[in-house]
Amino acid sequence: MKLLLLTLISLSLTVAIIMSAPSDSTLPATAVADPTTVIAPPEHRRPADQTFLTYPEWFLVYSPDEFATFTKTNTPDQFPFFGHVKQFWQAYRSVYRIIKDQYAFNTGYHVMIMVIGTSTTVEYVLRSCYENTIGRLSAFTAGTFTEEDHYAAKVAQQYVDFIKITPWYEFNFMQALKGLWKENPATGKNMIRKWERRYILSSEYLVKAGYGWIIKKGTNASYEAPLLVTSVVADKLPAIDLNAYPQIKLVDSLADNRVLLLLPRYDAFKDYTSLLAQSGANFSEIAGNTGSIMITLIVPREWKESDTDKVLFSQPILTNPANKRIALVVPVTELAHTLRKVNQSGLTLEHVYDF
Repeated sequence: MKLLLLTLISLSLTVAIIMSAPSDSTLPATAVADPTTVIAPPEHRRPADQTFLTYPEWFLVYSPDEFATFTKTNTPDQFPFFGHVKQFWQAYRSVYRIIKDQYAFNTGYHVMIMVIGTSTTVEYVLRSCYENTIGRLSAFTAGTFTEEDHYAAKVAQQYVDFIKITPWYEFNFMQALKGLWKENPATGKNMIRKWERRYILSSEYLVKAGYGWIIKKGTNASYEAPLLVTSVVADKLPAIDLNAYPQIKLVDSLADNRVLLLLPRYDAFKDYTSLLAQSGANFSEIAGNTGSIMITLIVPREWKESDTDKVLFSQPILTNPANKRIALVVPVTELAHTLRKVNQSGLTLEHVYDF
């Protein structure tokens, strides 16, 4: 009953956040590729709106990443759980507004976002309530980190490194649970904090192991295994030794010196598109799309957009207020130029959303 009540409160909160978020700046219409001219094989084509819809998924990588970094030097009760809930739903609203009148409604993806958003909202509400009461009290009694605090920070970082390339539900939470009890002494200083951390971490790992198992079963039953590569059409063979980069696959040589390549998907995609861009290559199609693609950068808080920047939204990095995240929408044909400009400016390329 308590969980149901918290869920309803969380959903009400997220609806209020979405409805009250400020309007986005006007952005140009995004083009949809003519299917008769698409070069990517059918199995490598992905819907054009997914460059935007993948952002909420990736925010659930960025948030744990912030948490892992933050809890290396701070206790979890100081983490802005509610702020991250707000950022998730406001970002979803921003990407929805740009796609709702331009693409057919992507039911499966929106349902998935609602599922992960709602479950994360409930999780963060519960964690915030616990950490700001019992967790804060136990931290006060200790005054310093216990072995369990350090272990939790280590697992949090392992989890982030894992989910950058693999779905979260594949993470071995049971192994993390075993390590909690095997790797850390059960006695010693600050016993209240030690055993409070053992209780909450054991509960967290057990719940996530069980929930992850359910999500994995449902995902495997409803969706095909995703391809781990993204097709890219470049205007020329990049001026690099492809033997030194075995993950770049040359699929076909096309007219006008163009080439069809396969690049690693997900987090690595930004590294390989940046590599090709720095080698002088330009892109004309990504995952069968020739319209717009979204990228995010981490920039100083005082950074101002130029007249040519098409900023979809910006968000402060809540655990590092000196920086903010900005989402840029660029044409696929200008992606390489944009990546070269970002590299020259010294800004941090966070992600290229490869549909």
